[in-house]
Amino acid sequence: MHILPVSTFLPALIGLALMVFAVSAAPTYPPKMKGATVETYKKTPQGELKVWIFQPDKTIHKGPRPAVVFFFGGGWRSGSPMQFQQHCKHLAERGFVAMTADYRVFSRHKTTADACVEDAKSAVRWIREHAKRLEVDPKRVAAGGGSAGGHLAACTGTVKGFEGKKEKHDISSVPNAMVLFNPACVLAPVEGMPFLDEKKMGDLKKQMGVDPIGLSPFHHVTKGAPPTLIFHGRADVTVPYMTSEKFAEAMTVAGNDCRLIGFDDMPHGFFNHGRYENRPYLKTIMEMDAFFRELSWIEKKAVAKDEKPAPDKVVEKVPM
Repeated sequence: MHILPVSTFLPALIGLALMVFAVSAAPTYPPKMKGATVETYKKTPQGELKVWIFQPDKTIHKGPRPAVVFFFGGGWRSGSPMQFQQHCKHLAERGFVAMTADYRVFSRHKTTADACVEDAKSAVRWIREHAKRLEVDPKRVAAGGGSAGGHLAACTGTVKGFEGKKEKHDISSVPNAMVLFNPACVLAPVEGMPFLDEKKMGDLKKQMGVDPIGLSPFHHVTKGAPPTLIFHGRADVTVPYMTSEKFAEAMTVAGNDCRLIGFDDMPHGFFNHGRYENRPYLKTIMEMDAFFRELSWIEKKAVAKDEKPAPDKVVEKVPM
């Protein structure tokens, strides 16, 4: 197994706070997604936040149904909900009420990552609050995302606090499952491993809006965290693979169900629809389907239109 030296991955991790995540295309904003209904899930001082909802065929998939909400990548600075449009369409065909959510980012709202995390928790809570109207099972709500969006999804399942002040806190903002694509899960020093010097920690704190350890999912893993599936490219130099290894190890040691799947020679964002002739995309969604089948969220007979045979040996499973 190839492990990047610490001196290599630390500057790259800090760079995550400054990068603009490159999806397969540069979509316009706000996005328009055919087949989706759009609702406001939260009102903030910086404006309303929308969620794009893809419904399954209700004549085939009877309610209440599982739900999933995805958060886009972009270093907490930029990005578009369009990134997970195809994932939502796929899971809607599987019987999910599938959503891709907007959240506050620096380029549009001049906010820091703590606001991003609050918004992600608000989105999960909003789904449960409106579960009856949406025909959603409130006990089957998943959070997913890529890069910084994967960080947000991971925070909903691990980090306490950062809840919206005017929300119904008796309704949980913790998802029942998580699907994370090259997530940023280690944002503060790890015991036994050199990490960030004082200056870099100060830069990251400015981007986070709080001490980075407060928003570092690795540092908040406890028993009872949601079952989790992680995809990560082994050649990722933006959010190095070893950070997901550390997070997955912590989850497993705590007694949680966590599966990390590594993709050899794949860089950051490899999973996006439209990249590498969709081979990684197709493999990741097939593994995602298997994950949800194990949770009994997808019926074995369910078939999606975009399913195709995946190439062999794209994925190497990491034993836990």
